[in-house]
Amino acid sequence: MSDPASLRGAVEDLDTLVDRLAAEQDAPGAPGAEPVGTDATADGRPEPPLLAGEQETLEGFLDFLRATVLRKAAPLSDEQAARHLVGSDTTVTGMLRHLADTERYWFREVLGGVPLEDVGYRWSDGHDTESEWVLAAGASLEEALGDYRGATEQSRSQLSGREPAEELHGGNEVRTVRWVLTHMVEETARHAGQLDILVELLDGRTGE
Repeated sequence: MSDPASLRGAVEDLDTLVDRLAAEQDAPGAPGAEPVGTDATADGRPEPPLLAGEQETLEGFLDFLRATVLRKAAPLSDEQAARHLVGSDTTVTGMLRHLADTERYWFREVLGGVPLEDVGYRWSDGHDTESEWVLAAGASLEEALGDYRGATEQSRSQLSGREPAEELHGGNEVRTVRWVLTHMVEETARHAGQLDILVELLDGRTGE
């Protein structure tokens, strides 16, 4: 774990980093400022479709964000991905574990109606999520990456044949497929933004 002085410096720099990252995304020639393609970005991430129906568009943005998370995290070492840079238990490996079990909750338990004991949560019980962030010594980044990939594949299979307006009765409230997809775009985008900052602090990489 980082020493207290380094930790304070990292925390103090977060606001500056957020402002600079936002400026880079908006600047001419920045990846986010270029026209969106139709099939894939130059780095292989799937582009959301430009002319498509509601559900295909939402799934396209979610798949782009999932691929962004994987692309950001994959080059790190186990030690880097387990390093604490802020005052909470947040780490890159912990974030991947959290995202994987979040996929399982929304797409298997809520959307798929799978009983809790059959959902297959890997890092938590699906509801008390604190354990997702607690890493044992030597925690494997590759294991977390592989588990996240597997969870997203299960999510895609649960979406097959669904319609945006379909009502879902899993969980504590009735909601639609549209709501779940929109929420997961928001959830994954939020953590992808956090990864932007963590990765720059860890190895200097910036951009999408």
